[in-house]
Amino acid sequence: SHMSSVHIVNQKNRTPGQVSFDRNELRILLNEYSRRVAAGEWRDYAIDFCKDRAVFSVFRHAAEHPLYSIEKFPKKGNRPERYAVSRGPQKLKQGQNLMDVLGAIKRRPKLVAIR
Repeated sequence: SHMSSVHIVNQKNRTPGQVSFDRNELRILLNEYSRRVAAGEWRDYAIDFCKDRAVFSVFRHAAEHPLYSIEKFPKKGNRPERYAVSRGPQKLKQGQNLMDVLGAIKRRPKLVAIR
């Protein structure tokens, strides 16, 4: 994606104390993103670094609510780092493995032409 580099550069000037995605997490998220763009399912994304979480939001059209939000929650006390994927207010899945959590976003079935 032509936009990916811009977002990664921004990470260097983020405020300390914010939760962010590391390079590997970004690679996983952007790989999935570009596959979905190629399939015509997704169109844009945004990344937000907050005090208590980092959020990767996916959009089907510009200027609308995100289609999906993938959140990263940092370690806290003895609770391990974890990820969650939501569609609107509905949490689809959470867990400690990003790939696994992303698997909860089902691909749209391909339409097959019947001859």
